Amino acid sequence: MGKLSPDSAIPMPTCAFCYWELSKGSYTCTGPPDNEASAVNGHTVGSLSSATRATMALAVDPEDGGAPALPAGSTGDGRGMGGAEAVRPRPLRPPRPLVPALAALSRCPPRPRSARRPAAPGQLRRSVEAVAGTAQHTGTRPAAWSARASRGIPTELSAFFSRDTWPSVIMSNPFAYLAEPLDPAQPGKKFFNLNKLDYSRYGRLPFSIRVLLEAAVRNCDKFLVKKEDIENILNWNVTQHMNIEVPFKPARVILQDFTADSLQKNQDLEFERNRERFEFLKWGSKAFRNMRIIPPGSGIIHQVNLEYLARVVFDQDGYYYPDSLVGTDSHTTMIDGLGVLGWGVGGIEAEAVMLGQPISMVLPQVIGYRLMGKPHPLVTSTDIVLTITKHLRQVGVVGKFVEFFGPGVAQLSIADRATIANMCPEYGATATFFPVDEVSIKYLVQTGRDESKVKQIRKYLQAVGMFRDYSDPSQDPDFTQVVELDLKTVVPCCSGPKRPQDKVAVSDMKKDFESCLGAKQGFKGFQVAPDHHNDHKTFIYNDSEFTLSHGSVVIAAITSCTNTSNPSVMLGAGLLAKKAVDAGLNVKPYVKTSLSPGSGVVTYYLRESGVMPYLSQLGFDVVGYGCMTCIGNSGPLPEPVVEAITQGDLVAVGVLSGNRNFEGRVHPNTRANYLASPPLVIAYAIAGTIRIDFEKEPLGTNAKGQPVFLRDIWPTREEIQAVERQYVIPGMFTEVYQKIETVNASWNALAAPSDKLYLWNPKSTYIKSPPFFENLTLDLQPPKSIVDAYVLLNLGDSVTTDHISPAGNIARNSPAARYLTNRGLTPREFNSYGSRRGNDAIMARGTFANIRLLNRFLNKQAPQTIHLPSGETLDVFDAAERYQQEGHPLIVLAGKEYGSGSSRDWAAKGPFLLGIKAVLAESYERIHRSNLVGMGVIPLEYLPGENADSLGLTGRERYTIIIPENLTPRMHVQVKLDTGKTFQAVIRFDTDVELTYFHNGGILNYMIRKMAK
Repeated sequence: MGKLSPDSAIPMPTCAFCYWELSKGSYTCTGPPDNEASAVNGHTVGSLSSATRATMALAVDPEDGGAPALPAGSTGDGRGMGGAEAVRPRPLRPPRPLVPALAALSRCPPRPRSARRPAAPGQLRRSVEAVAGTAQHTGTRPAAWSARASRGIPTELSAFFSRDTWPSVIMSNPFAYLAEPLDPAQPGKKFFNLNKLDYSRYGRLPFSIRVLLEAAVRNCDKFLVKKEDIENILNWNVTQHMNIEVPFKPARVILQDFTADSLQKNQDLEFERNRERFEFLKWGSKAFRNMRIIPPGSGIIHQVNLEYLARVVFDQDGYYYPDSLVGTDSHTTMIDGLGVLGWGVGGIEAEAVMLGQPISMVLPQVIGYRLMGKPHPLVTSTDIVLTITKHLRQVGVVGKFVEFFGPGVAQLSIADRATIANMCPEYGATATFFPVDEVSIKYLVQTGRDESKVKQIRKYLQAVGMFRDYSDPSQDPDFTQVVELDLKTVVPCCSGPKRPQDKVAVSDMKKDFESCLGAKQGFKGFQVAPDHHNDHKTFIYNDSEFTLSHGSVVIAAITSCTNTSNPSVMLGAGLLAKKAVDAGLNVKPYVKTSLSPGSGVVTYYLRESGVMPYLSQLGFDVVGYGCMTCIGNSGPLPEPVVEAITQGDLVAVGVLSGNRNFEGRVHPNTRANYLASPPLVIAYAIAGTIRIDFEKEPLGTNAKGQPVFLRDIWPTREEIQAVERQYVIPGMFTEVYQKIETVNASWNALAAPSDKLYLWNPKSTYIKSPPFFENLTLDLQPPKSIVDAYVLLNLGDSVTTDHISPAGNIARNSPAARYLTNRGLTPREFNSYGSRRGNDAIMARGTFANIRLLNRFLNKQAPQTIHLPSGETLDVFDAAERYQQEGHPLIVLAGKEYGSGSSRDWAAKGPFLLGIKAVLAESYERIHRSNLVGMGVIPLEYLPGENADSLGLTGRERYTIIIPENLTPRMHVQVKLDTGKTFQAVIRFDTDVELTYFHNGGILNYMIRKMAK
């Protein structure tokens, strides 16, 4: 009680039944009424005395026969939280609301420890369950407590919890009294009934926050997860505005492998190129417990997660609890569409979670997104998500949760919801949550989940207050802010040409692109001179002559987990393809078309519904299962096409059903890239250009010479739903997923080491022992100021992880190519950065190697910079290497939204290896800032209203950043320049845990030291 919140004068509450009343300036307790034990309990119902607010309330420790318990965190051995309680949980201490009754029981003289004998297991279990089952805290003392006073129930509670098979954390969990059977007929299967905490507060929490609360209650060990953490989450309505840090222990972690998986005709090549990496992964599946590998060729992890891996509710170790996760890709959020709370973290954070460390996060605000109405029959889920993406970017939801509610949610399928949740990173939120409802339950049945488990899922979520009826406004929780969308206002749209939030209505696409042609170079401009807008270039391909111009479509890809998980848009594309073929339409042969489904189920229903031959006829053959065009695995364009684009200096176009279209990501030769629904991808492929008004201009002509418009072949929502009901069936999912881990013969035949420690091959160019721990000492070193640092790069706004992190193919003239050539490899053997991310020497050379990187030092796009002492223009890696040889520290200057895009840990590891000590930016993308912290790179932020231009920074100065020993979260630090100028910046360590990571030199160093001690 004596501990005050850091940003407020409101004291921490005594128990889980206390809530703060602003009008009274005190707490009101809804727990057991005042009685003869109130002095021991430390507070009375109604309000707390000033003395109680100033001192820690006393609790009874039954192990010591009624002696006052020590404050939270003490162990009684003088060692505090770092002592025995941290490594060996003590017997259960009953939670504070049980103290009044137990105080009376404890007045019996304590028996000597040697005389304490546990009851027979059956009798003990019945006794404990009798007490737990009656402890409803209704204001009356359960008769069972008095009836069993002479039996020494508190001691038997300790003996029971220490001998039973509950997880070890339960033995010291002060909230164990909340555990009760979900079904009286199965007393061994329990859940934590959060309704007992304080329903007046719990019932008003957003459903996403309830998941955080349950995880904290279940994992409360008074060390990693403390009682005050539960109080802070339960009191979310107040604490959401206080920048309070809370821990979160997700139920599981998923690790994405970014390399695309190919079909059988390419799989031999895939295994040849990636054998070493696959062997490493297979070794890991044998060497580590609880690690499950989904082999190559199985699909995109997010879709497999949605259709197969997701439990929704865990039934494990005798407990039911919500499924939750973090993943090493930002689109992990896709699973939130099924009511499973999850989001993307860097590989660095994921590694710590797998080692048992909770994620430390600022308790998020939650934006309520209310959906109303019904979408137009011609509108797709892609149109809805692109509309929402633009809307939420305008609202500003970075670092926040978004939770959907309202009657319009019931109009969306799980696939529709998953599409919206998938693009959460594109509008900046941490997670976008759709609580479980009847539609979710039907989806679980449709995808072949066990029906008895599905019934338990519904029963548990209803019991714990996490099951949603979107048509019932009385269930609507409190939100930080509410925004709305009427679905009937959504129109068909795309997004581009360089960012996913730049939505353009299909009816405006032609006009918008032509406007972008002449606009100043930027997110919506290519700066093509007006007299060159109609430039074109002819070329010969397959003995035929074709013409390319600005806006010509050269890539059309149905790709990405965002849309390929959704049967409505995939079948919609198939039906449109059928109608197009029947009408005599085709795609020009030079357009690089592809279909890369997220799972084998998609291929199954496309084939069974009869639309696959029509997709193939238009060039949309299945090229593999995995992340393809969306992450830059587009493959090469035909050489004549590349020559025409280059010689004509043309703005060629890629159209894809993905989630990212940042410049340079999709393909080096497509300067404009648009996100679109799968049916629109096919439509633009047929048109051959983005400069078409579908309302006025036909796609082509039929055999009779009659014009065929898009409206003539566009399938309605009713048509699509009829096919979906007939062909997307449970047996399909069951058949695909029951053999998912054994279907790949190449994987099955792959030999992998069986040693517990991996044997590094010094000749390998794929897998290399990383250098991150080379200079690690057991004892912490005091933080050092950064003195006289040079600026390696001077960057502008919206520098993405695609610009920073090594991605795509390895260019023949790059530092990474030179490294591989020196080791005897030919360009054919270079492979991609993604496949070689197990080799730090290659990844460091690929950092900032994007050809679209715009460095203000050069005022042009190039993966280069100026070595300031010499004035030479060098590749970024070569310049960084020279700085390190000279002993100079480095920093990076940047603008707004630094590190937006995919959550790539190499976007932090790479700069660390280049010798970058800090980044000074106007703002950061959430995951990338966290990754920088995880690598010990300091994220600095200009004060509000300031930036490099307003401060007159050129980047040619030398920077000294004063790092004090007594750092605090978001502290202001002084930056001194060699010009004599000084200014303040915010050091973006947002929590005490992040400061701990920094003092250790990063999260991995912290975990190593923790294990070593």
